[in-house]
Amino acid sequence: MAEAPQLPSDPLTAFPQRGGGGRPTPPPSRLPRVGVVLAAGQSERLASVTGGGSKALLRLGGLSLVERAVRSLLAAGLERVLVVVGHDAGPVATVVGRLDRGRVRVVYADRWADGNGASLAAVQAQVQDQALFVLVTADHLFGEGGLDRLLAAAEPAVLIDPAPDRPAWAEGTRVRVVEGAVVAFGKHLEEPAIDCGAFLLPPEVFDRQRQAASEGDHSLARAVTRLAQTRPLRAVALPTGCWWQDVDTPKDAKVARTALRRSLGKDADGPVSRLFNRPLSTRLSMALARLRPAPDLVSLVAFALGLAGAGLLAAGQGLAGGLLVHASSVADGVDGEVARLQLRGGPRGALLDGVLDRVGDAAILAGLGLWALEGHAPQG
Repeated sequence: MAEAPQLPSDPLTAFPQRGGGGRPTPPPSRLPRVGVVLAAGQSERLASVTGGGSKALLRLGGLSLVERAVRSLLAAGLERVLVVVGHDAGPVATVVGRLDRGRVRVVYADRWADGNGASLAAVQAQVQDQALFVLVTADHLFGEGGLDRLLAAAEPAVLIDPAPDRPAWAEGTRVRVVEGAVVAFGKHLEEPAIDCGAFLLPPEVFDRQRQAASEGDHSLARAVTRLAQTRPLRAVALPTGCWWQDVDTPKDAKVARTALRRSLGKDADGPVSRLFNRPLSTRLSMALARLRPAPDLVSLVAFALGLAGAGLLAAGQGLAGGLLVHASSVADGVDGEVARLQLRGGPRGALLDGVLDRVGDAAILAGLGLWALEGHAPQG
């Protein structure tokens, strides 16, 4: 048995809760209370990117994979999140230790090398009293709202992609669905659908995991297959148009970064925003994300640029003023995008952004008015 590494003395975490990017939180009564994030494995195929460390620490959009998984569950309304660590446990626990104090806990799986089923077994004592708990793997990313249907299922369930692209199907764990229920998991299956690495499970799964382990199979797929043979697992399809990505290779990481950036746009964007502003702001947001700027600070910068542009317009400096006003418009998109990347959106930030936008717009209109009056004043 591997010796447990030294974890931080306080492996709990703390960050300010600002909601999930402005998306309404599902009613708590319909949600499970506890989430589990599996972050114990080692990925040899990502060694060129991770340097041999845990892929859970790979940063995309300013957050490590494990941070993004934890924050997504907390933003969705779960009360507690357990993070299972194994390979590179100390560094992963240190990162997790910066999150929400009192709601996130690290659990070390001493047999993590046996398989992700063994990692799941490490949290049995912490979730045994729950009717259902959420299980996600740290290396699976989801677009906004990707987990909502699963969380609201209110019965044992698995999130599936019914029509994955060919590369995802070739790499994924396929699922056999019969009358809306998943009855088997495995890479050997020839079924069209694959699981998305997210489950709503009862404690019974631990008995099934032990049965699978006694047969020499320590995989999560075998444990949930055993469960599905005795208790139906509802097949919950990924919401239409919602993206997800399993990050196993450097190419997967690149695809995930692109998907994150493209997800920052809004359906309500007009032609100017969609064609000119978003291509600039989303790339700027992804570049700034690694610095983790506070969204409110970005809002203030956008406001300052707008006031400077208004002042130049009032002084008759049309070109310079126009450029600053456009820069302000781009920066105004960055604040919301950064908040969504960091899962830090909330009503307070939205209120501040709205107030600054209106004041900035008024200043720009005033600057244009003064420029027009000055340009048409009688010549003495």
